[in-house]
Amino acid sequence: MNREGNPVTDPVTGFVYPPEWVSACQDSWSLDLVTSGLGVLTSGGSVLKRGYTTGTTAAAACKAAILSMKDPVCDVRVRIPCGLTVTIPVEGRDGHARASKYAGDYPGDATAGVVFEAAAYPARHGIVLSAGSGIGRWERDTPRFRKGDPAISPAALETILDAITDALRQTGFSGARVELSVPEGKAVAARTLNPRIGVAGGISVLGSTGLVEPWDDHLTGSVLDRIRRSDRIVLTTGRLGLRYSRLLFPGHEAILAGARIREALDLAKGEVILCGLPGLILKFFDPDILAGTGCITVEELSMKPGFSHTLSEVFMRIGEKYPQLRVVIVSREGNVLGDSG
Repeated sequence: MNREGNPVTDPVTGFVYPPEWVSACQDSWSLDLVTSGLGVLTSGGSVLKRGYTTGTTAAAACKAAILSMKDPVCDVRVRIPCGLTVTIPVEGRDGHARASKYAGDYPGDATAGVVFEAAAYPARHGIVLSAGSGIGRWERDTPRFRKGDPAISPAALETILDAITDALRQTGFSGARVELSVPEGKAVAARTLNPRIGVAGGISVLGSTGLVEPWDDHLTGSVLDRIRRSDRIVLTTGRLGLRYSRLLFPGHEAILAGARIREALDLAKGEVILCGLPGLILKFFDPDILAGTGCITVEELSMKPGFSHTLSEVFMRIGEKYPQLRVVIVSREGNVLGDSG
């Protein structure tokens, strides 16, 4: 409960914070950050700030570039995939804009501070978006992208186009051509996983919620505390997994454990389900799952004939080590690819 006695809920995940966590937070401004979705409350009462994804930052730069064709711009409002509308600082003038990626309280963010630049030009109608230097491109065909496509996820692209459309509405322009680039993108990409997943020449533009989750020892403790409290949980590794876990298992408490699967499983008790996309889960149980397959990612492997047999073999090993654990693998579209239960 907050100071007025109302429950405090995270608008991004839907998690209702325990009253004792809220009581431990003595800073009303920090609690406001939590209720806005831009902060995460820990069990000790401290608040960690969420950051913005590359997709959100790119959308802000593109919107600012269009708005600045009329007047200088210092911030823009962007609707992000989780449903929130956020205000992003920008520098925009004469059709050119810059936005710097804010990582919040996530010290491990390899793209923290990277600058997105956008240049906008009037068009007779419609939107033309060009991905320029510093934005990576796929080196081979994948289940979702073709070779040469810019590494911009569907959710991020939708956010960018929505921001551009909103800017056109505000300015009254009938169309625009927007060129998006990341001057330091190629250098920054070397510090990311892009070279390992087949993306070359720059960073990826991503963001399933539009927000970067903070993470430190305090937040780890808070997640593990939630696991200790519940005897009917479904653990998951990412935002899509969290969404589908809630839909598939409404009677369980869905907990986002990220890559900390081992710690979560060691603490979990009672009825435990692990549900999510195949990548993190299958590589956790079988680190060599891609060896000899010719695939770069588990997602690519999941599209190959014989994947169901691969799942069966992994499920068998899981059953031997974690006999009480049920594992459910889902696709990005929410289809169940495999169920060990």
